[in-house]
Amino acid sequence: MPRKFENVVLILGGNKGDRNGLLTSAVMAVSELGEMTTKSKVYETEAWGGVAKGPFLNQVVEIKTAYSPFEILAFIQKIELDLGRKRDEHWGDRTMDIDIIYFGGQVIDTAELKTPHPYLSERKFVLIPLVEILPDFIHPSLRKSNQQLLEECKDKSEVREWEG
Repeated sequence: MPRKFENVVLILGGNKGDRNGLLTSAVMAVSELGEMTTKSKVYETEAWGGVAKGPFLNQVVEIKTAYSPFEILAFIQKIELDLGRKRDEHWGDRTMDIDIIYFGGQVIDTAELKTPHPYLSERKFVLIPLVEILPDFIHPSLRKSNQQLLEECKDKSEVREWEG
């Protein structure tokens, strides 16, 4: 039986090393998952969570893929490692972090993976590039569009288009 294709939305970002080079490498690597249907501009964002020190470069991409959520998770974790990710400190500085924001309209809640991403509605660095490419997509649990989530977001951190 052929696999069903889903649109998966990922956020990629890092704040250590050659941020732009690492982000470009990560975007190229995740494109191997399937057809990249759209991607946001690159944004420079304040570190979120009070642990990381330097600003991040972030980008949101959407890929049409036949891979399962757990196959994607394993693939993106390997990319993070290949690009020098060390998991020393929760929300700390890192070369690359890749998170699954949405997996189609599915809700997944396991110890290893939660989609939609549980903090997406609290983070402007996710919502601003997400609204750029998918403003009308409805969050399957919160039943609000990405645009509505951004309008209601209380995060005051600075997110600006990167001029790199």
